Amino acid sequence: MTGAVGPHRDRRAVFLPPPPGAARLGGRARSTAVVGAGIAGLAAATALAERGVHVTLHEREPYLGGRVGGWPITLYDGSTATMSRGFHAFFRQYYNLRSLLRRTDRHLDRLTALPDYPLRHADGLHDSFRRVPRTPPLSALGFVALSPSFRSRDLLRMNPAAALALLDVRVPEIYTRFDDVSAHDFLDTLRFPKAARHLAFEVFSRSFFADPRQLSAAEMVLMFHIYFLGSAEGLLFDVPGDPFSTALWDPLASHLQRHGVTIRTATTVDTVSPTADGGFTVAANGEEKRYDTVVLALDTLGLGTLVARSPDLGDAAWRARIGGLRTAPPFLVSRLWLDRPVARDRPGFLGTAGYGSLDNISVLERWEREAARWAARTGGSVVELHGYALPEDAAPDAEASRLIEQLRRVYPETRGARILDARHEWRRDCPLFPPGGHVDRPGVRTPHPGLLLAGDLVRTDLPVALMERAATSGFLAANALLQSWGVRGHPLWTVPDRGRTRVLRGLARLHRA
Repeated sequence: MTGAVGPHRDRRAVFLPPPPGAARLGGRARSTAVVGAGIAGLAAATALAERGVHVTLHEREPYLGGRVGGWPITLYDGSTATMSRGFHAFFRQYYNLRSLLRRTDRHLDRLTALPDYPLRHADGLHDSFRRVPRTPPLSALGFVALSPSFRSRDLLRMNPAAALALLDVRVPEIYTRFDDVSAHDFLDTLRFPKAARHLAFEVFSRSFFADPRQLSAAEMVLMFHIYFLGSAEGLLFDVPGDPFSTALWDPLASHLQRHGVTIRTATTVDTVSPTADGGFTVAANGEEKRYDTVVLALDTLGLGTLVARSPDLGDAAWRARIGGLRTAPPFLVSRLWLDRPVARDRPGFLGTAGYGSLDNISVLERWEREAARWAARTGGSVVELHGYALPEDAAPDAEASRLIEQLRRVYPETRGARILDARHEWRRDCPLFPPGGHVDRPGVRTPHPGLLLAGDLVRTDLPVALMERAATSGFLAANALLQSWGVRGHPLWTVPDRGRTRVLRGLARLHRA
């Protein structure tokens, strides 16, 4: 449904009305255990608690937010700081995630807009999205016209027939057409210019922490639709002006507690077992408690481990689908506290290509107040480096050294800087979306009506990805439970679920025919 009024710029954003029902749960009380307090679990807990459900939120870590969480550390000089798993971009297309944040920040004042999304290649090419028009198809045309990575002779070599697929992306049809192809092979089919390929497409594929050879082309094409040809929100984004815990999750925790949610951090759920009366027993930290329903909002490894330890959950086919989920290759986030500032003209965020394992650089004091206070006090800089899709057998210490070497190549003024302190987060827990994997990916619903899944690993059949897929799936899980109790769910929004222009859609259909 388009044309409804919502908190977005794009007039063609799609409104998904909530399932009808009572405004609030009445009659017998209902209880839900939400396992996992990342974005998906927080969305599910919020949506249920606001309708009167008794929610207990279980989280293994001592903090909320999952992969977007933050925790306190002590620096070399005894001062405190907040560490995280790294930079996250809050795009304007993340309607449902932003709706969750508006629960405690109506105007999203805790988010700060970065002025540009700059990209830099090792061969000297630079791209920027600051001056690119936001409305498709002018966005794509403007990027081509403004980008030095597109040369006329390269464009003449492209395969226009194959490129028509980008003009009419439909979900979930896109998976039928392209899920069996890798992102790398699809780009080969397009004959996309090599430099532009790095700067325009592989930025999206590596957002999934995967090499393009390991990523489904359907996911990459969907990303291009969400950010480029399908949405008029543009490619600029916001970031929290304070650490994630301060800006996002501490306020939301207070909101949840006001709605009666019990938050149990540092709590590992060992098993979930169906009961004879249709409920579930949740065993956590040596204690067992019965709940009417359960939402599992875990990462790939956590979900697989819990299901393996809970032999009565699901049927054989569903358990096999869970067991078949894979994680993306390892990635590294290195945060450095330097004794001198980087150059004044360095952006808050820079995407990189061609420098080896370095995928981006953040200068935190440009936008995060905690880092800015440290930089003002010491005269230094807080710099963060990301390396995605690293080799399976890579040595973390060696990879951290390589990232620092590459930083010094990109920002030469850091060569003489002394590293006062450093933290390195080596992780491997993001979902992998391999070619051919979509058909077996589990959805929100499970063989048990009272057991729901949520997370960015879950199939939603909506045009959402990454943090927005996590938030959307959490609301979908809550809405499914609310609907079963006759309670009205929560409205959702997505970018358009098909190409925006009738003429271009027609050309794409002719090609498919």
